[in-house]
Amino acid sequence: MRSIEEEQEHTEVVESYLSFKLDDEFFAVDVKKVFEILEVPAITSIPLAPDYMAGVINLRGKVLPLIDTKVKFGLDPIEFTVDTCIVVIEIEVEGETLQMGTLVDSVLEVLDVPNSNIQPSPSIEAKYRLDFILGMIRRDDDFIMLLNLDEVFSIQDVMYMQEANENLSSGELTEK
Repeated sequence: MRSIEEEQEHTEVVESYLSFKLDDEFFAVDVKKVFEILEVPAITSIPLAPDYMAGVINLRGKVLPLIDTKVKFGLDPIEFTVDTCIVVIEIEVEGETLQMGTLVDSVLEVLDVPNSNIQPSPSIEAKYRLDFILGMIRRDDDFIMLLNLDEVFSIQDVMYMQEANENLSSGELTEK
């Protein structure tokens, strides 16, 4: 009979990830970072914001900055369809938890993945910045890129979000 310590050593850690699509590529994020998933409402634009800042939305009385994830990854801007949605994520920046919305083509499913099934990110030339990718999950014949949200969304993004909040308060933003 095994001791509790031996059982714990042989127990595989399984994490849950929310998977989604951008163009024909599959991505996933840790579900612990996902606050909720929303349909796309009216978006308020932010003057002079970077291309990847799609604008802001009203989330139950709070300003939620919105990132066009495709543009952030160097792809063409998102084309809105019935499947397009916003994944509201929580990131930690300088000890503060912030929420932001990320536009994705479609949300797929929640995957339960043993840590041993996560392969290191490729070191060869890649289509996406490798510091954005924590690893790769093999799913049937496809690979799903596991995103490092703390790298994808930088302090600069947070500064734009804070600026957008201030501008919205002063009435400088217009709805798209």
